[in-house]
Amino acid sequence: MAMKYSKEFKDSIIAKLLPPSNASVQDVAKETGIPKDTLYCWRVKYRNTSTGDSDQRQQSSNFSSEEKLTIVIETASLNETETSEYCRSKGLYPDQINGWKSVIKQSLTCKPSISKADRKTLQQQDKAIKQLQSELNRKDKALAEAAALLILEKKFNRSGANPRPKN
Repeated sequence: MAMKYSKEFKDSIIAKLLPPSNASVQDVAKETGIPKDTLYCWRVKYRNTSTGDSDQRQQSSNFSSEEKLTIVIETASLNETETSEYCRSKGLYPDQINGWKSVIKQSLTCKPSISKADRKTLQQQDKAIKQLQSELNRKDKALAEAAALLILEKKFNRSGANPRPKN
C-alpha cells in the first residue's frame, strides 16, 4: 500500500537531500524509513520544478569562471560516487558540473565566425604584410651586398694596392 506524505514532510526531506545539507539518499532512507526509490523520485521532481531550476542557476552564478574550471578539472578523474561526494561537499549537483564541462568543451571547439568585411580586411592585411616582408628581404640583401663590397674595398686598400681613383 502506498504511503501518503504531506507536502511539508516531503519538503523537509528534500531539503535534507539538497544543498547545503546534501545528505545521501541512503542515509535519509535509513533515517526515515522511506524507500530510496521514492526519495530519488522526490528529488528529481523537485529539480524539474521551476524553483529547483532557479536555485540551481543561482548556485551556478555564485561561482566564478575560474572556480568552475577548477571544479571541472578536480572532478575529471573522479568516478560517479566520488563526484557525488565532492558535489555534496561543495553544495553542487553533478548535472551542474556536466553542464560546465560541456560549455568548456564547446567553447574550445567552436571557431569564431568571421564576417565578410572582417575576412576582406584580414586578406588585405595579409597582402600588405607579404609586400612589406618581400621589400624587407630585398633591402636586407642590398645591405648585405653593400657591406660585403665595403669590406672588400677595405681589404684591398690595406693590401697596399693602388686605391681606386676618385672622380
